Amino acid sequence: MNVVIELAYVVAATLFVIGLKMLGRPDTARRGNLVSALAMLIAVVTTLLVAGLDYTWIVVGLLVGGAVGAVAARTVKMTQMPELVALLNGSGGAASLLVGWVEYLRAPDAGAITALSIYVAIVVGAVTVTGSLVAWAKLSERMTGKPMLFAGQKAVNGAILGGALLLGVLFVVAPAGAYPALLAVIVLGLALGVLAVLPIGGADMPIVISLLNSYSGVAAAAAGFAIGNSVLIVAGAMVGASGLILTQIMTKAMNRSLGNVLFSGFGAGAAGSASAVEGEIKPITPDDAYYVLEAASSVLVVPGYGMAVAQAQHVVKELADLLEANGAEVRYAIHPVAGRMPGHMNVLLAEANVAYEQLVEPEDVNPTMELVDVALVIGANDVVNPAAREDPASPLFGMPIIDVDRARTTFVLKRSMNPGFSGVENPLFYKPNTRMLFGDAKATLGSLVAEFKEVVA
Repeated sequence: MNVVIELAYVVAATLFVIGLKMLGRPDTARRGNLVSALAMLIAVVTTLLVAGLDYTWIVVGLLVGGAVGAVAARTVKMTQMPELVALLNGSGGAASLLVGWVEYLRAPDAGAITALSIYVAIVVGAVTVTGSLVAWAKLSERMTGKPMLFAGQKAVNGAILGGALLLGVLFVVAPAGAYPALLAVIVLGLALGVLAVLPIGGADMPIVISLLNSYSGVAAAAAGFAIGNSVLIVAGAMVGASGLILTQIMTKAMNRSLGNVLFSGFGAGAAGSASAVEGEIKPITPDDAYYVLEAASSVLVVPGYGMAVAQAQHVVKELADLLEANGAEVRYAIHPVAGRMPGHMNVLLAEANVAYEQLVEPEDVNPTMELVDVALVIGANDVVNPAAREDPASPLFGMPIIDVDRARTTFVLKRSMNPGFSGVENPLFYKPNTRMLFGDAKATLGSLVAEFKEVVA
């Protein structure tokens, strides 16, 4: 029987690996989700068959969780997806915390290795729970997206972390009589999660989400060690490793270290670039923009969070189809930190059935940007801000961007002149080759689509 159980776990772990690999491409991501879901089903069913659990509560959990998932899938908008991901990370951390806690209550005299696993599951899970809740609050604008700093904050965080580590040593050395220490660790972990994310600005939330996702995986792997479940160890390790790799990719895309993201308080005092922005704003109407696009042979679409807010991805695809029918080459430049979670723009464009081959990264398109007739910036701000390249005093300086200011003509679709999520002023809007298309992005793009269709008719 044990052989069958371990074989089922091996199959589940293999499917997790295959599903994760498939999630790396938009054209296979949906199948990857299904494969991963099948892996989880195999792991859960196998565990239930051999663990002798109370199926009454299992059924209750399935009904409640299924209902919550169904409602979320149908009601959560794409603009709210980053907040949902933050909550899901927190849920994973909470699950690991509870598993570790219950395992200690079940066997308080466990060995040092099990005690260490319980401690890691609890403390990392606790940090993930409250850290994710703060990230959710910042993303949903229930609290300010700016860094929240106070005097001695780093010292306070260091003291909390040191206290949690000290109590952890006491717990691992003598777990049987250390229940008060474990409860104190839970409190300190919850506090540390809040204080660790408060000083991080909204512009860094994609990195925070990736890191918290990694934390949830580490906590799950530790919980797997605590209860002796091999498939939970494998799945948690995969989530932890992939989240950490994604965090590294995101920090590299911003040309910053993880320490700078976590401790610098980026954006706390940035109301704009340190250098004065010079130039004149030049608005343009969709009617006039149509003539420029109609004559273009190369168009580069740069999506940002504004596209998600306007839910304009489908009309973007419709406009791109019309441009291609008119003889233009259309590509989509995706910055790794565009939007408010990793892969945000990729998900939106995949939803609109944009071909994967049309997606390009900044380093692929920047060398030939001077050959682009029109760069169409849809709600993006910080990832196209030339101050990152030109102004050493700017908080964004050194961050790789998409050099749309070097295109022959740049159209920027925005509702207003408000800066991006980082709060840094954007000189792009004042460049001589930039034209501003003010208004709702979906409505503006719809007007351009209507112009093309009217000519065809």
